[in-house]
Amino acid sequence: MRPIEAELRRTLGRGELAPLVYRLGRRAASGVLTVSARAARPEVFVLRRGGALCAEGELGRRAAAARLARAAAEPAIAVALEDVAAYPPGAVHQLALAGWARAHLEAQFDGALAEVVVHQLSGSALALRGELAPEPLDDTDRRMLAALAVPRRLEQLWPLARAPRFRLLALLHFLRAVGALEVAPAAARRAPAAAPRVRDPRRAAAMQLLGVDDAADADAIKRAYRRLARTLHPDLQPDADELRRRALERRFAELTAAYEALT
Repeated sequence: MRPIEAELRRTLGRGELAPLVYRLGRRAASGVLTVSARAARPEVFVLRRGGALCAEGELGRRAAAARLARAAAEPAIAVALEDVAAYPPGAVHQLALAGWARAHLEAQFDGALAEVVVHQLSGSALALRGELAPEPLDDTDRRMLAALAVPRRLEQLWPLARAPRFRLLALLHFLRAVGALEVAPAAARRAPAAAPRVRDPRRAAAMQLLGVDDAADADAIKRAYRRLARTLHPDLQPDADELRRRALERRFAELTAAYEALT
């Protein structure tokens, strides 16, 4: 794994804290992690071997998890990890960073995201990066992770994982968010008949977000946009809480920008 020194001081956007916390947990990082947002006081977490020290018991772990979740919801934060020992005497209670990151990312997963994941990953070869693989939670988790040991397409994973569709998609969403999922597009597995065509990376990213390929015409692109817009438009989910609404607004803006780039 890469040394954590490369990540001691960084500025992160919304959604980037959980992947960083996961990697710190997997690397058994120790030190003092400070997370600063513009409109809030800095949050300070004392880390020891991949865990954040917290008060005793479930309430203590929940409080530490809530502090991390609040920081992760900020649109922009500055993080700094001082590689120093700062363990209060007798402090033995911890919140596992990798476990928190997985639970946080999978808790945000819903039907709208599931459809996006299917569109984005269909036809691609998916494989697990061993150095970032999570600890399995149960036998179902072991089967899902084992199925990803070698590159396989989504339709090949279902029978091997023997897991509920939503749970497998939630795992794939989490793995991709933390950089633990290798995704090889279908086109990359075919030997080209001629010299490869140079593609605009922004157009390629927009097509991937909409779940369309190079052969898609204007009508196909419009249909893909409308289908996803129905699940991501924040006004169509009036019961969503503030955090969920912000996430929908962000994803809908990304979807609209991708559609505009293709039309």
